[in-house]
Amino acid sequence: MLQGHILNLFEQRLHTLGVPVSVEFWDGKRVSLGDFPKVKMALRRPAALKALARPGLGKIARAYVEGDIDLDCDSHDLAEFAETLCGPQQIQFKKRDSDDWKWWWHTRLFDRRAISQHYDVSNDFFALWLDRQRVYSCAYFRRPDDCLDLAQQQKIDHICRKLNLQPGERFLDIGCGWGALIFRAAEQYGAHATGITLSEQQHAYVQEQIGARNLADRCEVRLLDYRDVPEAAPFDKIASVGMFEHVGKKRLPDYFAKIHRLLKPGGLLMNHGLTSAGLYSGGLSPDVADFIERYVFPGGEIPHLSKEIELMASKNLECLDVECLRPHYAKTLWHWVERLDAHKDEARALVGEKRYRIWRIYMAGYALAFQRGWVSVNQVLAGRPLPNGALSTPLTREHMYRG
Repeated sequence: MLQGHILNLFEQRLHTLGVPVSVEFWDGKRVSLGDFPKVKMALRRPAALKALARPGLGKIARAYVEGDIDLDCDSHDLAEFAETLCGPQQIQFKKRDSDDWKWWWHTRLFDRRAISQHYDVSNDFFALWLDRQRVYSCAYFRRPDDCLDLAQQQKIDHICRKLNLQPGERFLDIGCGWGALIFRAAEQYGAHATGITLSEQQHAYVQEQIGARNLADRCEVRLLDYRDVPEAAPFDKIASVGMFEHVGKKRLPDYFAKIHRLLKPGGLLMNHGLTSAGLYSGGLSPDVADFIERYVFPGGEIPHLSKEIELMASKNLECLDVECLRPHYAKTLWHWVERLDAHKDEARALVGEKRYRIWRIYMAGYALAFQRGWVSVNQVLAGRPLPNGALSTPLTREHMYRG
């Protein structure tokens, strides 16, 4: 009785919204709206109704990942369909009252396991849809039609120029991924670059590349937690790209305090990371946050930009420059998910159907989130002043755009 009622409500909602979709139910019944439906949905079992009774983006994502729902469509159409089905009242980001209990999660053991869950999937899997340097963070598009390879190279150079990276300087990349930034810092800017990561597969890849590129005298990678980086020999410049959103809000004061100790007086920090759209929001609606917590990246939290700058300032890291890259991340994610779709057979062979679905719907959802402004990403340049208050930065921003 209840099942039939929910089915009727779902069908009525589809008709009301006028979504061009065809739906096949587990009992063989079919409903088709529009002459050329962009989305083909198959409800494989009654459990799918849990996601559709009061639809939310996270609920739909979970049903898709678990195989309760099959979705045959282009990823852009998938994101548009989910947004229309859920309605704007379902995607407003609200403060999560339970955030405070997360502080204890971010132990060294927890973070190592979280990183492994997210990154130690398969280097070959990431290579299918990332650029040729395997840069897993927001690209920088100088022109709308820039290809992903070019845009990621531009992002790396943008960071190095903002840091005013000079030959011979000691440079630390916290969460170095597959090493593109430290390779560029050493090869193009003459820095002595150190990368740290908790991913064993990333570490092995970067180690192999250091040898292949003959960079052993200028580059090193360490399988190391940021909390354990030795402080005896501070760095001239530090980058944290796509890292601080995984630190945990309660740990951020300690994170920036650690960076301050690792940075020479007069040195510079580039903190590139996700930020929440709302001043008092937790960054994600509860059902979306729960999906990401369960399937994608446990323990991730994103503060508002104002809080990030406040926390830096509290640890004597002076904010020097801020740049919002939100439109760039929307474009980056659409590139990624399109490339993943183009290699879906290889992806399924490498990581299986379920993990392929996780990454597909996760990236399509985040592309939509950045496009709509539900979440943002910023580059914040900060410095540790010298005792006399001076900082090693040019007077203008011209150096950021040379070349």
